[in-house]
Amino acid sequence: MEPESGTSASRNPSQLSWVNLSRNLILAYQSFGVVYGDLSTSPLYVFTSAFRGKLLDHYDEETIFGTFSLIFWTLTLIPLLKYVFILLSADDNGEGGTFALYSLLCRHAKFNLLPNQQAADEELSSYKYGPSSQAAASSPLKRFLEKHKRLRTALLVVVLFGACMVIGDGVLTPAISVLASVSGLKVTEKKLTDGELVLLACVILVGLFALQHCGTHKVAFMFAPIVIIWLVSIFSVGLYNTIHWNPQIVRAISPYYIIKFFSKTGKEGWVSLGGILLCITGTEAMYADLGHFTASSIRLAFAFVIYPCLVVQYMGQAAFLSKNLNSVDNSFYDSIPEPVFWPVFVIATLAAIVGSQAVITATFSIIKQCHALGCFPRVKVVHTSKHIYGQIYIPEINWILMILTLAITIGFQDTTIIGNAYGLACMTVMFVTTFLMTLVAIFVWQKSVFIAIAFLLFFWVIEGVYLSAAFIKVPQGGWVPVPYVSPEERFLIGRVCPRPYRMYRCIVRYGYKDIQRDDGDFENHLIQSIAEFIQMEAVEPQFSSSEASSLDGRMAVISSRNLEYASSLIVSEQEDIGVDISIPSSRSVTLRSLQSVYDDESPQVRRRRVRFQLPENPGMNPDVKEELLDLIQAKDAGVAYIMGHSYVKARKSSSFLKKLVIDIGYSFLRKNCRGPAVALNIPHISLIEVGMIYYV
Repeated sequence: MEPESGTSASRNPSQLSWVNLSRNLILAYQSFGVVYGDLSTSPLYVFTSAFRGKLLDHYDEETIFGTFSLIFWTLTLIPLLKYVFILLSADDNGEGGTFALYSLLCRHAKFNLLPNQQAADEELSSYKYGPSSQAAASSPLKRFLEKHKRLRTALLVVVLFGACMVIGDGVLTPAISVLASVSGLKVTEKKLTDGELVLLACVILVGLFALQHCGTHKVAFMFAPIVIIWLVSIFSVGLYNTIHWNPQIVRAISPYYIIKFFSKTGKEGWVSLGGILLCITGTEAMYADLGHFTASSIRLAFAFVIYPCLVVQYMGQAAFLSKNLNSVDNSFYDSIPEPVFWPVFVIATLAAIVGSQAVITATFSIIKQCHALGCFPRVKVVHTSKHIYGQIYIPEINWILMILTLAITIGFQDTTIIGNAYGLACMTVMFVTTFLMTLVAIFVWQKSVFIAIAFLLFFWVIEGVYLSAAFIKVPQGGWVPVPYVSPEERFLIGRVCPRPYRMYRCIVRYGYKDIQRDDGDFENHLIQSIAEFIQMEAVEPQFSSSEASSLDGRMAVISSRNLEYASSLIVSEQEDIGVDISIPSSRSVTLRSLQSVYDDESPQVRRRRVRFQLPENPGMNPDVKEELLDLIQAKDAGVAYIMGHSYVKARKSSSFLKKLVIDIGYSFLRKNCRGPAVALNIPHISLIEVGMIYYV
């Protein structure tokens, strides 16, 4: 028995290495269904997003070659070089992400501001994960950062900001991936409307989030075959398009075409980077999902499968576009050979569903790390695997992500707009990760400061250019709140009383970036909108069926540019200097005296006299005519604005601290902040303010 035992012992190293390899191969297979779905589905929308805007003015074969060259080198330098070869080595006991880097830093230097550590923690075997920090103990940079609390606070804010961007990706990724996949139905014979596509996308998204409770292990084995078939499909289609349409595209691998691209396109080429960067969205998930797999498994999957398949697909799509310049609006689906269109469309839709999985699981990991460091409320964390500790599921976060994703999908309904926000969030995370990785190289890996700074500058220059282009996209969706409201959708008009009372409910909607100018047209537009509503109410069945139907809360969107009902009133205007037109028919002596004082103080102010008249229309409904005449008479009598104010005071029995905060602090802020009348540019002479005091 002893020789056999010795023989068995001699085989242990090889057996262990084989077990380790087989384990990594299995995890690499699973990673296709979790980590790479998002990254591998980016060909659905990259070229379309890149050529939105003024880059179309330079749209030709040479520009397409330069775009592909940018995509190739972006994939090579950031996902392959930075993440696969460098960042995956900076794990925190198997965990990845921005908080993993911060945790490493806090254990090797006194950077932590969170009260979640005890002195005895340093005795843990995994506390000093990585090289010993003794050599860095006397580092002047380390002492400088440890000494200044503001710098440590800024570091924590940067980490939290990066974590927020990852969570933002978790909301945006499912929306853009699924919308991009179902958009292929637009090019079929039976074209679906935008509303039908959004409805289909929402159904798919609900199903995706409903599967999350199964756990990463089951979801990965379920989704991995889909992604593998998808990768084989895009590789085959890309190879076919390269050979069939333009084999010369291979030359575009040379960086020389990037130089030609920018020399030709200039500023428009720089702005297009906001779309090109979408080719690396999902890259951060490789690092954030590290806890679900291993670094070796992720490296194997990306270097030998994902990277070559993506390069060949982008190359083939560029070759197709170089000979089919009119197909840029739907470049991916147009580039698919007709005999295989429907199989590729089906697998693209399934792959897009899987594509959302990467960032969803990354969000779970990031929130778990935030919670562990005391930066997030307590949530239920379900461990879905007995073998891999990092595979988790958080029910509350899953359903919150689903609701937010559905809101984004329904609200924007456009992959380009969502992509602008997505690209901004993605590049911001990468920018933060590069900075944290530099600190890890210095304080954890104990590399030379010059080497670390070289790493920082090299990737910050690349990512900074992309990030600056992404910020340009902010006015086209990069914020995801509503920034502008078009004039066609600004006014909502309805009734609040029976018709004889002549009372209307008017809602005027502004985006947070809309400029509310005091140009004197607001009242006129409002009167015109009400007049159009009165006219429309008489001819639209849903508004005029009964008296009760007009009081059921229904409101109509009224456009100041609506030509259909533009004949409701005739508008005439002229310029007057120092003429009393604000209250021409007012019977109030006080108001007239105030108006005369105002005219004396600003005698040179030019005002426009606007008059409304009814058009000569013998066929007009008598009730409508009477109501319009009443509206004109009310306008001529003058407009008054009534503003409500709420004042908060502390009760007499309140504590001194509460009185200090409310009666002094809150009161100071209220008095020194811009009031609603100023913000809305309400004329002071027409303003009536009503206040109410609340004691708390």
